[in-house]
Amino acid sequence: MTTILKLDAVSRVHGEGATEVTALNAVTFTASAGELVAVMGPSGSGKSTLLTLAGGLDSPSSGTVLVEGADLATLGNQGRARLRRTAIGYVFQDFNLIPALTAAENVSLPLELDGVGVAKARAAALVALGQVGIPDLADRFPDEMSGGQQQRVAIARAVVGDRRLILADEPTGALDTETGEDILRLLRLRCDEGAAGVLVTHEPRHAAWADRVVFLRDGVVVDESGGTSVDALLDADRV
Repeated sequence: MTTILKLDAVSRVHGEGATEVTALNAVTFTASAGELVAVMGPSGSGKSTLLTLAGGLDSPSSGTVLVEGADLATLGNQGRARLRRTAIGYVFQDFNLIPALTAAENVSLPLELDGVGVAKARAAALVALGQVGIPDLADRFPDEMSGGQQQRVAIARAVVGDRRLILADEPTGALDTETGEDILRLLRLRCDEGAAGVLVTHEPRHAAWADRVVFLRDGVVVDESGGTSVDALLDADRV
């Protein structure tokens, strides 16, 4: 399988001296085309930090982050922004929708910024909104939607177009059980079609959709297993 994402001995340290906190400590991690990798661990274990580094939203204190073989540190701010528009889909915990844009405009924005025509970008946005079950909300603004509906718009934005790496930070947090399963099914489908996916979750039943589960504790990978062995990972964390 082609490696889409690789973190090589990556550490992220915040603060200095007495306030220094190590969010990640020499973590090596990969996600390949066609693979969905779940990342689990207790609060403060470094899960979200791993995603922000993988998406080029933050820079490591040491180590290397590669996306499709490109070292994010060498791309500069503009290069990383372009990569996020064209290749990386990111589902944030707080949605990060633009209040002044409709659902369809929020979803189509990355495509338009990359030069896709308005009509073509709008058509792709409507397809993505349909995939997350809210095609009828295309012309609504974020403040006219529930939290769960906003989350689905954020997920549509993450999967629209040719996303080769999809990073999802608790993407089902504001959704009911049935809708959450539908979203995980969509993420699974996108990976089966060739994308690499990284899913941060605290739910074993969600991690069971993954090909591999990586367990973090205190910024370190402590275990790794297939998606059918989530209970073993949780048992290891209780020891």
